[in-house]
Amino acid sequence: MYLAIEGVIGVGKTTLARLLQPIFRANLLLEVFEENPFLANFYSDRQRYAFQTQIFFLLSRYRQQHQAVPRLLASGKPLIADYTFEKDALFARINLEGDELETYWRVYEALAEKIPSPDLVVFLRADVDTLMQRIALRDRPYERNMERAYIEQLCMAYERHFLENRRSGSSPVLVVDTNHLDYVRNPQDLNSVVERIRQMLRLSPFQVELPLQAEGSF
Repeated sequence: MYLAIEGVIGVGKTTLARLLQPIFRANLLLEVFEENPFLANFYSDRQRYAFQTQIFFLLSRYRQQHQAVPRLLASGKPLIADYTFEKDALFARINLEGDELETYWRVYEALAEKIPSPDLVVFLRADVDTLMQRIALRDRPYERNMERAYIEQLCMAYERHFLENRRSGSSPVLVVDTNHLDYVRNPQDLNSVVERIRQMLRLSPFQVELPLQAEGSF
């Protein structure tokens, strides 16, 4: 089983991945992002530092996934990651344009075909107000100048990518609305997500009849 958690900045991807790890007795793969030397400057001046930031992330994510994912899957244990390689292109569409975007795509397409796809992507959703609150609470220095408009733009891009424009053969997506969920303090919230993952992957034990209310899967 290879499970990836996705969603906009501040939605709680890493928190959920860490909580799921012992439940599924899985290896854990966390995105390395704080080592990007351009990230702080990017949030201060997106246009000037977008290309450097994006290319660094692309190569870093490729190196990590190309090396770690096959090795961890070969161990025979489930694998849970707090990001997908495909998300890199999502950010590039927002942050790059013209020759820079064309150059990016040439590199991305050459690398993407070498990356294993998850068996399931868990797409976490939240309102922009909720995301801004969570970003403020975790208080990462380079996120203190995060623009609301940028988060709104990301939300729309994530919705299009994971819900509207899925290509044939892409990993299936489980959608989870996190606005009123608290995995850390409420075990029932965590259990409900675990149950839905088991359903999607047909992992035993799971309940066949589980009300999903307003959430869905694609």
